[in-house]
Amino acid sequence: MPIRVLLADDEPLARRRLLRFLRAETDADVVAECASGTEAVRLLRTEPVDLALLDVQMPDLDGFGVIAEVGAERMPPVIFVTAYDAYALRAFEVHALDYLLKPVTADRFREAFTRARDHLDRQSTATMGRRLKAMLATVLSGEGGDDGMAAAGVGGPPERTRYADRLTIKANGRVFFVRVTDVDWFEAHGNYVRVHVGTTTHLIREALSVVEASLSPDRFARIHRSTIVNIDRIRELQPWFAGDYIVLLKDGTQLKLSRTYRDQLQVRLHALS
Repeated sequence: MPIRVLLADDEPLARRRLLRFLRAETDADVVAECASGTEAVRLLRTEPVDLALLDVQMPDLDGFGVIAEVGAERMPPVIFVTAYDAYALRAFEVHALDYLLKPVTADRFREAFTRARDHLDRQSTATMGRRLKAMLATVLSGEGGDDGMAAAGVGGPPERTRYADRLTIKANGRVFFVRVTDVDWFEAHGNYVRVHVGTTTHLIREALSVVEASLSPDRFARIHRSTIVNIDRIRELQPWFAGDYIVLLKDGTQLKLSRTYRDQLQVRLHALS
């Protein structure tokens, strides 16, 4: 029997990519393609769906909000799609059928869809409903593990009360994790952020402002429009030109401190001394 799939993603390019992968699966039947969480809720209430591919972050109603609106007990199995999973990765691992990191590769999609197919062959809807209900409770209560999101943001942006404890790094076809406390500094690099950990660097596909929002302000400080530094790594501040300063890290790295962020950083360092 064909697997009736609903796809919800507000990014047209990402949606087209996933549709292409779905059409390559001979038993996949895309019954609904949604550009918003609200539309996904409406269709999930009216269309018979075996599997839902939900983007975690959609502007009107996110993936968690879709589940909350439809009701976990009435939801089909879910594969989450996310560009930046530091906030809720553990919740996905424990409770979701699978998750896909953007940009999704054909091999990774095939692996997730195979897992979904196997699950549909052997698991009941009631079983998945219990898993989704547990996931939703975990995320809404802010207990999603070290990377947990404090709230799912049903119907609106999440209210952050906890910060990321680790970063997800994708490189050479694998996914691994770096503890935030191990990071020396972050550097904007085009559409990416370069993560400096000792003598090693990693790239994550995200805006520096998004990374900054996931970091505890007690541990990290913006010192330049393109730089965030681990406060614990700072050795001293050295005067430079035109009111700017150099931030000297304990490993000898020199970073520019712009006047915009100088006073705020000096106050924070003084408070820690």
